[in-house]
Amino acid sequence: MVLASCYKLGRLLKKIALFVDVQNIYYTCKEAYNRQFNYRKLWQHLGYEGEIVNAYAYAIHRGDDGQLKFQDALKHIGFEVKLKPFIQRSDGSAKGDWDVGITIDIMESSADVDTVILLSGDGDFALLLQHIAVKYGVETQVYGVPSLTAKSLVDATQQFHAIDSALLL
Repeated sequence: MVLASCYKLGRLLKKIALFVDVQNIYYTCKEAYNRQFNYRKLWQHLGYEGEIVNAYAYAIHRGDDGQLKFQDALKHIGFEVKLKPFIQRSDGSAKGDWDVGITIDIMESSADVDTVILLSGDGDFALLLQHIAVKYGVETQVYGVPSLTAKSLVDATQQFHAIDSALLL
């Protein structure tokens, strides 16, 4: 009876953990296409591949209305939204990096899932994906804008999915 709930269309559902580097996806989609990423469409697509057991969206909190509506939309889709405050430095530069937080969450989730999916173009995650594939035997997938995704990240993952017009609003 328990196994019956794990099957969909006669096959065992794989457990998926999904991690989104929101700032990276926002800026790369904007730069390459001048469009926004369609998180709902991605969620629907992944639902056919397996069960999304963890889904995190990492963002910077500025507190403006548009950003709050976007965060609410992500929560409505099924993401747990993790926020860091936007930090404006005295020299005018800004800080808001989630790399360590994403890394910790991926490491903690990898033992309990079949597939780790990362939305980012940041090459800093290449070593992490190689490590979890070996240590935990998980499948790794990356979604990124091809022209703005680090080659090291593409090479490190088992499947690279190009973000193109099919995944944009």
